[in-house]
Amino acid sequence: MTQNPFTAVFDAQRTALEQSQSFAHEALEAQRASISAVADVVETSGSLAESNAELTKGAIHAYFDALEASMPEEAAEFDDLRDLVDEGFDSATEAQSQSLEAVLEALEESELAYEEFAANYSEVVDSSFDAALEAHEQVEENVEAVAEDVETAADEFDASA
Repeated sequence: MTQNPFTAVFDAQRTALEQSQSFAHEALEAQRASISAVADVVETSGSLAESNAELTKGAIHAYFDALEASMPEEAAEFDDLRDLVDEGFDSATEAQSQSLEAVLEALEESELAYEEFAANYSEVVDSSFDAALEAHEQVEENVEAVAEDVETAADEFDASA
């Protein structure tokens, strides 16, 4: 490969194409990682919600205990209220757990679908960039040949003078 005024331009273009291909793959990986991160957040939020429900339920029970202790003996019965609170929190926690499980399942399906899409898209990206690089190489070879022909013609022109 001879050096001509276009060599640096072609090198820069080739580097830009290769970097664009690399960036496309990095973007696909970043998207996949973000789907996984969302699933992790949803999973963690489920644990936090359960902990919060237990804490709140405990606080309400403590409030009932304090009320009961401040009243004359057998003035009021709080066992039914405690049971009602427990049932309410348990059913709310169960409903929330089921919702989070459904969200996690949907995210897992989305992640699988995205991985399939990303694999197909990567193949298209790679073949497109390969074709572009091949075309670029052919243009570079053609320009190089023309530059050599011009240089040869110029040498011949100078020789005849």
